[in-house]
Amino acid sequence: MTTTLTHSLDTPLNVGGRSLASRLIVGTGKYQTYELMQQSLDASGADVITVAVRRERLVNEQGESLLDYIDTDRYTILPNTAGCFTAEDAVRVSRLGRELLDQIDNPGKDWVKLEVLNDKKTLLPDPVGTLEATAELVKDGFKVLCYTSDDPVMAAKIKEAGAASVMPAGSPIGSGQGVLNPNNIRIILELLKEGDADYPVIVDAGVGAASDVSVAMELGADGVLLNTAIAHASDPVRMAHATNHACKAGRLSYLAGRIPKKLYATASSPWDGVISYIPGE
Repeated sequence: MTTTLTHSLDTPLNVGGRSLASRLIVGTGKYQTYELMQQSLDASGADVITVAVRRERLVNEQGESLLDYIDTDRYTILPNTAGCFTAEDAVRVSRLGRELLDQIDNPGKDWVKLEVLNDKKTLLPDPVGTLEATAELVKDGFKVLCYTSDDPVMAAKIKEAGAASVMPAGSPIGSGQGVLNPNNIRIILELLKEGDADYPVIVDAGVGAASDVSVAMELGADGVLLNTAIAHASDPVRMAHATNHACKAGRLSYLAGRIPKKLYATASSPWDGVISYIPGE
């Protein structure tokens, strides 16, 4: 018998006035070749890809341009301020990214993934600089997707500053440790979505494998951003496929609603009506 779905499995993700079919955002850095990056982006199913304006070389040693390997009609490019350690530097790089994308008429030209880092060892965000840069960029007309720690208080302040999305870290950037503090992510989701259920919270940083993506989505995150987990995998294209499926599965699992955890077993079939069998009878 064929079953017909009577309702949509999910709705699009809305961020900064744009509707996205995929809830996975992937980066373009750290790949061995542009060809491998191109194949991995395709396998990920992502609508949005990030480019580090300050650190990414748009032309490599072979004279190849990064943009030649990106379908700008297919992907919304999200410039990011990776490598910035002051609010002033992050604002400047954001404006450079806007100018770059304005030249190719990409819809992401007014978007920025904001990072204001505190130091090179931990790559943790500078909270003061992050808030200052968020306020300045919002005033300048940017849709700010803001990287932050998993501190619920800081996440709430960033939303209040006008960020289009708050992006708490699952764990340190590039660490591959997954979501270390799920309770903090839950609290952030509760605080930011109170009275605004559609406000997008996207887990960013620390993903090491497809299972980490699924965990983040099952917590209720609206999306996941990752780069290293794919680019540094032994087989990036396979990992891109895996994270694509994990993102969808985790989201559907969250929407479906998991069963409560119990201390003792619960029989999958009722005991009532069970026929007892006594040997010899």
